[in-house]
Amino acid sequence: MEFKGKVIKVLKKVTGTSKKGAEWSKQEYVLESDGQYPKHLCVEVFGEEKINQFNIQLGQIINAHLNVDSREWQERWFNKIQAWKIELIEDVAGAKVQEQVPGGKDDLPF
Repeated sequence: MEFKGKVIKVLKKVTGTSKKGAEWSKQEYVLESDGQYPKHLCVEVFGEEKINQFNIQLGQIINAHLNVDSREWQERWFNKIQAWKIELIEDVAGAKVQEQVPGGKDDLPF
């Protein structure tokens, strides 16, 4: 699943230790879609490595590739929307990001 939107809120990073003693961290971001009736989605990035790799900033427009899952706790269901890949569409300054193929050339014949 994919969701394209503007990062409108960067929530505080949460850290902890698992039952097995492993350190973990996650950070959530609120995205807003474009259009007359914008939708909002809170997306989680799990792991310090991914948080640093994606380097999501307030104001960016991104395309988030998502895994969606639900779990039950005390007869209530909770959704988890976790990003596994982030593509930067537009940076904070409003400049569009242009992907290039290796060598700096695209495959267009003109």
